[in-house]
Amino acid sequence: MLDILEIAQTNLTPVALTFVIIYASVEYFRSSTYKLRHIPTIGSSSAIWSYTDSLKFIHNARDMIHEGYIKYPGKAFKVADMSRWIVGVSGRDMIDDIRRATDDQLSFMSAVEETIHADYTMGKPVRLEPFHIATVRSPLTKNLAVRFPDIKDEITEAFADFIPVSKEWISVPALQTIMHIVCRTSNRLFVGLPLCRNTEYRTLNEQFTIHVFQDAQKISMFPRFLRPFVGRYLTQVPKSLRRTIALVGPMIQQRLDNEKRYGPDWPDKPNDLISWLLENAEGHQKNVYDIALRLLAVNFAAIHTSTMAFTNVLYDLAVHPECVSPMRNEVEVVIEAEGWTKVAMGKLRKLDSFIKESQRLTASALSVNRVALQDFTFSNGVTVPAGTYIAAVAHDTHVDGDNYSNPDQFDGFRFSGRREVESESIKHQMVSLSPDYMVFGTGRHACPGRFFAVNEIKVMLAHVLLTYDVKLPNNGPRPENVWMLANSSPNPTAEVLFRKRAVA
Repeated sequence: MLDILEIAQTNLTPVALTFVIIYASVEYFRSSTYKLRHIPTIGSSSAIWSYTDSLKFIHNARDMIHEGYIKYPGKAFKVADMSRWIVGVSGRDMIDDIRRATDDQLSFMSAVEETIHADYTMGKPVRLEPFHIATVRSPLTKNLAVRFPDIKDEITEAFADFIPVSKEWISVPALQTIMHIVCRTSNRLFVGLPLCRNTEYRTLNEQFTIHVFQDAQKISMFPRFLRPFVGRYLTQVPKSLRRTIALVGPMIQQRLDNEKRYGPDWPDKPNDLISWLLENAEGHQKNVYDIALRLLAVNFAAIHTSTMAFTNVLYDLAVHPECVSPMRNEVEVVIEAEGWTKVAMGKLRKLDSFIKESQRLTASALSVNRVALQDFTFSNGVTVPAGTYIAAVAHDTHVDGDNYSNPDQFDGFRFSGRREVESESIKHQMVSLSPDYMVFGTGRHACPGRFFAVNEIKVMLAHVLLTYDVKLPNNGPRPENVWMLANSSPNPTAEVLFRKRAVA
């Protein structure tokens, strides 16, 4: 507030200055800056100069959050984003407080809206009536074993199409290629053949995934009062939805007609995401528009997370050849005994560990995002007012020496070694939730699709190990991840070399 007054004093008459002082005072005491004054700040806590820090946050968020984590371990600190304060918290107790909080206290959905502006980038019904989340959590997960042969088949076919098996080294753009494979594989489960292999349908879902993040970043650059206008102007939802309905609408309508004619369990009903969505939808949601919109939303989540995860795994595989032989041996032994099944994937402990270690070191700076809907007091006495955006510090937790030995070093079998202890066999698998491993969040809002994602990535890695040799161009170093705001993404332009596996 002092910054405003200093500026005003040099330019305004006494009467005008009085009104400015009154207005500035009222606004200051109503502001989050005042209400969060008891939370230590990384950077400036000034209402004016914090905007300079918010610009730094765009490219230096990781360093700023790291500073807060080191200075205030197990406590809270705040950093300035473009339009808000983010309160970062760490330590098992504070993270467990978030896990135990009710939705009326700390809202996950409000945080999603704050982060990706879902009302504009994905459509308001996705936030207000998220029945697709329950669909992913229950019927999709329960049907993984039954649909596993389809998942495996699509991974095999997609890799063959995008990375032909050759005795010569073939260079492919990693992120882009993996996105194609993930999109096809996911949609084999979502919409089935032949649509999952339709180039227009695949491209539509890939572009929608990219547009969500691009548009969200643009909307975040504007003040809150302008976002409704900007959001309506920027949104890609109507265009994407029209194209989705053109491609998948007839299939959805046929399902609706069959259900109306024969009942919910009509003969030869496909066992896919469309059917599961219709089973979970309420009466007014059972229409082509709503189901198509949920297909877009689920594709967004599935494509984004699995593509980034497996691209990171691929980079790590290329620079850690010492891990290849042990994982290949494990895959060969398990597949020989169990076949390509979900049961087999559960026994691939070394693969699970390698993937988990890759994610541990490439996690974003913040996770477990929430918005306080009422004043909330943590168990250590820290209180945040209603409206506060809260997030747990993830990356620094993952590389904290108190949580992991040699935390900055990649140890592909770090977690499989821990699972050798009988009582620890489940605790350290990738899908398990822990306050020192927050890739999938925590509590009832932990990623509902993590079981599908982990199984999909395991099959992809197992297929690569048995089919290809992998390396980086010129045997170079691992491509560095790109940081934007608090988000870590695999290098988007790096190439990876594949050739037919050389069998000794």
